Amino acid sequence: MSTGPAKPLLYSFWRSSCSWRVRNALNLKGISYDLKTVDLFKSDGGEQLNDEYRQLNPRQQVPALQIDGNILIESMAILHYLEETRVENPLLPQDNLQRAKVREICEVITSGIQPFQNVGTLDYIGKKNKALEWAQYWIARGFCAVEKLLAASAGKYCVGDQITLADCCLVPQVFNARLYKVDLTPYVTLTRIDRALAEHPAFKAAHPFNQVDCPPDIAARRECVSSFTEA
Repeated sequence: MSTGPAKPLLYSFWRSSCSWRVRNALNLKGISYDLKTVDLFKSDGGEQLNDEYRQLNPRQQVPALQIDGNILIESMAILHYLEETRVENPLLPQDNLQRAKVREICEVITSGIQPFQNVGTLDYIGKKNKALEWAQYWIARGFCAVEKLLAASAGKYCVGDQITLADCCLVPQVFNARLYKVDLTPYVTLTRIDRALAEHPAFKAAHPFNQVDCPPDIAARRECVSSFTEA
């Protein structure tokens, strides 16, 4: 007797913004999935470095998604695959210009901000080289661009009144901005949208503090202490 296709399996880490984007999209589309955690902060260097995971993801990062008999890596590739193969609850507008606006915002966040402030980059730079200031600079610079884009595209959410892939990317990046103590006062539209999305069930379920691998003390405090707090 056939049991039907296997659920998608997401390799994820609670604090990874790239994993969070994918969790947002899976939840918004109503796709049931299983979760396998990959501890990036494990004392021996992180589970992403072991041989088993390297076979799945040669980049040795999260996320990776096992779906339809294949492994996909890189969050934006995963998001577009979900959009193209699971047409329910679309996360791209029908209008071509609006679709381009969504992709603009995604690109600024995923290529122009997040890579410059991720854990690997900051570890390489090191605290002695002002890694915190580096992260703050790139987030603020990117958010200036996002805020200007939102001035022309936003309705209730990033592009009009429909939740899109841009919103999936925005929320994790705002979390990171708070983590690195960026002054969010200038970004009125951006923070308004983040507040609205914070109350959405799909985004709540995807939040780092609600993940099974989030350390209990952090989940209880509902705050994520920056590694630079003591610096």
